[in-house]
Amino acid sequence: MSDRAKPHPASVWVLIFLLLFLGLNAAVAGGMFIVAPDGHLIQMPLSDLKNSPFSDFLLPGLLLFLCVGVYPMVIAYSLWGRPTWQWPDLLNPFKRMHWCWAGSLAAGVVPMIWIMVQIQWVQASFLQVVVFGWGVLIVALTLLRSVRRYCIRKL
Repeated sequence: MSDRAKPHPASVWVLIFLLLFLGLNAAVAGGMFIVAPDGHLIQMPLSDLKNSPFSDFLLPGLLLFLCVGVYPMVIAYSLWGRPTWQWPDLLNPFKRMHWCWAGSLAAGVVPMIWIMVQIQWVQASFLQVVVFGWGVLIVALTLLRSVRRYCIRKL
């Protein structure tokens, strides 16, 4: 059975859902910040950035859109279809694993870092706790034996 023909365990389907949900939400929020860098579409005043290095939400919106939005959706696709792209393997430190596994770990760590940096500049909220927990859940699922087994390459 080829690597791409392996059946998806339930844990992989849950991981794909979590990555897609995280990515879609972050892409929408990031997109709203890009379209309206003053924050009015999300009802976030520019005063929320007073302790940050940013004068508006454009750069944070771009980072949110790409790193916490688009990236997890690409990784969800890679978990689902396990494409044979060669270039991601250049960044993959786990050569026995399909690169989507390392990408999934990173996709869980990125929102945790995002939130840890964010709370240095803005007041913490319940939503930040949820997003941080979502990242922890993605990392935990990625580390499950069933997910690792699904992502291991045939040598």
